Amino acid sequence: MHDFFTFLGYIAGTLTTLAFVPQVLHTYRVKSARDFSWNMLIAFNCGLILWFIYGVYLHSWPMILANSISFAFQMFIVGMKLKYSK
Repeated sequence: MHDFFTFLGYIAGTLTTLAFVPQVLHTYRVKSARDFSWNMLIAFNCGLILWFIYGVYLHSWPMILANSISFAFQMFIVGMKLKYSK
């Protein structure tokens, strides 16, 4: 039963992480992240870091991987926002 829930965790993490890919690609293509508010980006990234820490505490690889990759995507968007907001 534990393997089933771990599998569900991997599926959930994969789907929620892949949900960011179109936004990352769109942000890169249009060279603008103006539609992202700083408050949302800061709050969301803090949440991702906290989920990552919680995943480490639980030794939950689905949580660790999904939140690490999502954080990398979000940092790309933050970088785009910084680069193109000038």
